[in-house]
Amino acid sequence: MRRPALGRRTIVLYLLLQAIILHAFSASVLAAGPATRPYVLHLPGVGGFSAVDRSLIAGLKAGGVDAEVRVYDWVDGHPGIPTLHDYQHNRAQAALVAKVIAARVAAYPRERIVVTSHSGGGAMAVWALEDLPPGVQVDDVLLLATALSPGYDLSAALRHVRGHVYVFWSTGDELILGIGCRICGTMDGKSTDAAGRVGFIQPPAADVEQYRKLDQHPYSPDWAWLGNFGDHVGPMAAPFAKKILAPLVIGKQ
Repeated sequence: MRRPALGRRTIVLYLLLQAIILHAFSASVLAAGPATRPYVLHLPGVGGFSAVDRSLIAGLKAGGVDAEVRVYDWVDGHPGIPTLHDYQHNRAQAALVAKVIAARVAAYPRERIVVTSHSGGGAMAVWALEDLPPGVQVDDVLLLATALSPGYDLSAALRHVRGHVYVFWSTGDELILGIGCRICGTMDGKSTDAAGRVGFIQPPAADVEQYRKLDQHPYSPDWAWLGNFGDHVGPMAAPFAKKILAPLVIGKQ
């Protein structure tokens, strides 16, 4: 049976109603995305949320980061080596982080989103980016003393970053990311010095264009006066976060 033909007046009213609904929806989306205050998601290391993470956050705020700061303590109450080796748990937690980021982007599409991380949290940040839906991006990422292996291919993660992935590494991080990772392994299960000690190396099969977003910073002795002595927790020092990291979180390279 054919549908009854709609009158001209009915069609006009229908189109008008659709226009009103579309306008209301567009207005709500725009209103939901303030561009004035960024959102910072911090991922601690395998030790869980601790004093060094509080130091980083305090330094960022002192450096002018006026943001909504959230910490996701992904170790789930089991800090240390067991969490380092629990790959299945860690990937599941990274998938949850990805859902948090995706929901935030959907709710506030104009908001600046920055992910900060320390040590094992760097792997969580990379894996969460890999798990994001196609087209969903954050603005910038900070990998501080990350515990991933140097040759880990960051291509998939970098596709979900609009700006840069800033990597701060130090050869002075010998105890944790040198000896520790050679004996106990990195977050991705490699018995080698971590990228937080030697920097990332671009794999031959990596996406060259995406790797242009990778901005690596080896340790500088000039940072000692900021409380960063090149050890594992050096980049978490509040003065260093205030002077060096806060501008990156704000968006000033």
